[in-house]
Amino acid sequence: MPASPVALLVVLMLLSGAATAQPASTVASPEVRRIELSAEPSEAMPPTEVQISPRVSTTFEFDAALDQAKVVLEGEKRFSLVDLGRNTLRLVPSEQVLPGERLRLTVLFQDGSVPRGGAFVLVAHPARAERLIEVWRQPRTAESYQQEAMAARAETQQCREENVRLRSEHKGPGGIAGLLATGVINEEGVDAKFLLVNKAHQHPGNALRTLQAWSYRAPARVAISVEFENLDAANPWSAEGASLVSRTGASLKILTVWQKAPISRYPNGHVVVEAEATPDAAKSTYTLKLWGPGGLRAITLSGVTFP
Repeated sequence: MPASPVALLVVLMLLSGAATAQPASTVASPEVRRIELSAEPSEAMPPTEVQISPRVSTTFEFDAALDQAKVVLEGEKRFSLVDLGRNTLRLVPSEQVLPGERLRLTVLFQDGSVPRGGAFVLVAHPARAERLIEVWRQPRTAESYQQEAMAARAETQQCREENVRLRSEHKGPGGIAGLLATGVINEEGVDAKFLLVNKAHQHPGNALRTLQAWSYRAPARVAISVEFENLDAANPWSAEGASLVSRTGASLKILTVWQKAPISRYPNGHVVVEAEATPDAAKSTYTLKLWGPGGLRAITLSGVTFP
């Protein structure tokens, strides 16, 4: 049954106010992370944590040759790809690696110089992964520090642009007038689409049961509103973050993850996710992932489309 214009405008007003009610935690991991190994004995230093995610590649690049016979990866059989090179290690976890799992990785170098190796803890997250890890045993080059400084400046600029956007959205009028003033909607309004739950496939390990879902599309934004049932009455569920990833691996920028209250057994609860999307991007099919605090109690819905 198509949604009425009034219902659509109510949803948009919720989306407009959601940024102040419960902003999404959407800070992406840097494209390159640089780790310097200490010359101290490995027992005295806690292992470095690295985020990994199912079906997403994480590559370690080392500045010295590895002793390939002494690279040990805990739970190796649950990785769909373990590609060990002379100075590199590429890992792709499978869906068998569950959110919150911590798997130890240890490496040793061929030449036996100090430090002889390094230890890492791979922390599984439903949607966030560090793509490239540069591991330095020797003092880093000036170029490496310059690249890190450039990345930090780019991240700062992104934060400034986000701050400008939020200020522009909240200094104008509220309600429908504010949405029109900021260009979130135009004279064409918003299109809505009911998503059949049996087509927006639920994954067996989902923390909550999906009852129904609607998707929405405005000129430069999309949103999805999902009604959930929590069968675990003793553990209310709250969303910490979300991602929308297309079949080609492209991610939309999440603007807001909103829910009125933690979802208990009764009543059922709604979660609204809003993202930036060009008209062409909105035509793709996406997988929605939601997760609770610490990346645990995750929910995955595939086959998500927009009007």
